Amino acid sequence: MRPDDLVLPDTGASAAALEVASAYCSPALLNHSIRSYLWGAAHATAHDIAFDAELLYVAALLHDLGLVPEFDSHTVPFEEAGGHVAWVFAAAAGWPADRRRRVSDVIVRHMWNRVDRADDPEGHLLEYATSLDISGRGADALPASLRTDVLERYPRLGLPDEFITCFKDQATRKPGSAAASAIAAGITDRATTNPLDG
Repeated sequence: MRPDDLVLPDTGASAAALEVASAYCSPALLNHSIRSYLWGAAHATAHDIAFDAELLYVAALLHDLGLVPEFDSHTVPFEEAGGHVAWVFAAAAGWPADRRRRVSDVIVRHMWNRVDRADDPEGHLLEYATSLDISGRGADALPASLRTDVLERYPRLGLPDEFITCFKDQATRKPGSAAASAIAAGITDRATTNPLDG
């Protein structure tokens, strides 16, 4: 399996989501978002998980917008802020109410410890993919050639340092958040020893 085997969705909403993410995310966060889609799609292909490619792609591209200054919230965790931004984006894209709610839920759930694939395949795939990209969990389950190709096309660009800085800031300001729990549980060590950076 190679990145070219994983077709990026070609829809108006997908193109707009890439434009939004490119405008607001740092290069490291943008590449992380694209890799998250690719890791999730590869996992789905390998495990015969049927999923909505457009929904996963839009969620992957927008899932960290709550970390950027323009959309950071001082009252809700970053994943909830990102979910709200995605809902507004989806409304502007003309998505029906149920689909707006879905993209928001997928983004919120990417910070859960586990999302059941039967209940929410896109949420499961984004949770899996973001965990893999940040901490390296499950990296060996993907073919080495795929990992190499994806990382060459979308390099990490110092993601661990930027990510940990964002999460420590979230933890300080929002001590009850999932980001704070992740810091307390040792995400810093896992992110800085991620085999994808090896």
